[in-house]
Amino acid sequence: MDVFCGIDWAEGHHDVAIIDNTGKLLAKCRIDDDLDGYQLLLDLLADHGDSTEAPIPVAIETSRGLLVATLQTGARQVFAINPMAASRYRDRHGVSRKKSDPGDALVLANIIRTDMPMHRPLPADSALAQAVAVLARAHQDAVWNRQQIANQLRSLLREYYPVALEAWRHKVGGLTRPDARKILAAAPTPATAAELPLWKLKVMLHSAGRKRGINEDAERIQTLFRQPAARQLPAVEEAMGIQAKALLAQLNAVCKAVDELAKAVERTFRAHPDAPIMLSFPGIGAQVGARLLAEIGDDRTRFATASGLKAYAGAAPITRASGKRKYVGRRFVKNNRLNHAGYLWAFATLTHSPGANAHYRRRRENGDWHAQALRHLFNRMLGQLHHCLLHRCHFEEGTAFPPPVPTG
Repeated sequence: MDVFCGIDWAEGHHDVAIIDNTGKLLAKCRIDDDLDGYQLLLDLLADHGDSTEAPIPVAIETSRGLLVATLQTGARQVFAINPMAASRYRDRHGVSRKKSDPGDALVLANIIRTDMPMHRPLPADSALAQAVAVLARAHQDAVWNRQQIANQLRSLLREYYPVALEAWRHKVGGLTRPDARKILAAAPTPATAAELPLWKLKVMLHSAGRKRGINEDAERIQTLFRQPAARQLPAVEEAMGIQAKALLAQLNAVCKAVDELAKAVERTFRAHPDAPIMLSFPGIGAQVGARLLAEIGDDRTRFATASGLKAYAGAAPITRASGKRKYVGRRFVKNNRLNHAGYLWAFATLTHSPGANAHYRRRRENGDWHAQALRHLFNRMLGQLHHCLLHRCHFEEGTAFPPPVPTG
């Protein structure tokens, strides 16, 4: 390769630098973030030898967006450089600590000129895998947002309406349940809750989708609401009720988004060729499988070995050694979305795989904490998933966790 390109990304414009294999600047320009700007960039690359047979590699500080999608057409390698890594490279070219957008573009071009083998290009995932990634990440964000709003509502209810927390404390979903949201919207204060008749509670439980235990639950909730309890001043209580209704409106919207995205995720994920292989693993359902596929992708050349995938997921430990000191611990630089999905996956395998459960128990007996044992289990399961995806085979319990060989 004789020509390299670096692009300093910004919201409204992008600075471009093109250099040769000696580091000499061949061209630089600033393009707008629109179709004309993208075409100007492609024309500039073509003027310096970019072609289908020999595309010019490009370094940029982001992995998403229309500019990246435009650059990924064809066989061009696009390298998403971490901004922190780019900052460290900048110090190699000068000690004055000066910084400019054109200078950053030049630094990015020099990164792939000198250290291209040390950086991984963006994967060539299929369109279906990219669609799964968009939906799975959106669903994961919606779930996190739902929990955040539910925590805000819980914190508010503790200040003036603790009996509402007690009503659904031991129910799956807690305040995010449809019946909890419906009753709290109708009775946002203790005063209105105490006046709710039994028949209305039953109607609300039924309209929220409850099928069983409606009578018993309605009586239990009414008894809780009518118990004597400490109260805020009436005006303060009314104001807090208005705030609770505002939070409930946000919670209802995000709960609806979670349900709709979950259906879209499952539908898209099951259409992918890798779905049957992933679903053959214990503990992997449609949602967790989609999250794993979203972060791993379906470009099998992306991770040549299982070790690379484990490091990317944060499942493999990291070693820091200097002289007589040696430390082995967990990774902090990792794909957090994949790591979170792996925690859910490893935890679910404990009740679906006898071998995985036995492996977890052995780790705990050897002194691992719960999270350490789950991370070690995720590390092992991820290696098996890499093997199965590479060889197009399904999970087999006896092969993954062979029985111990009897001694003697």
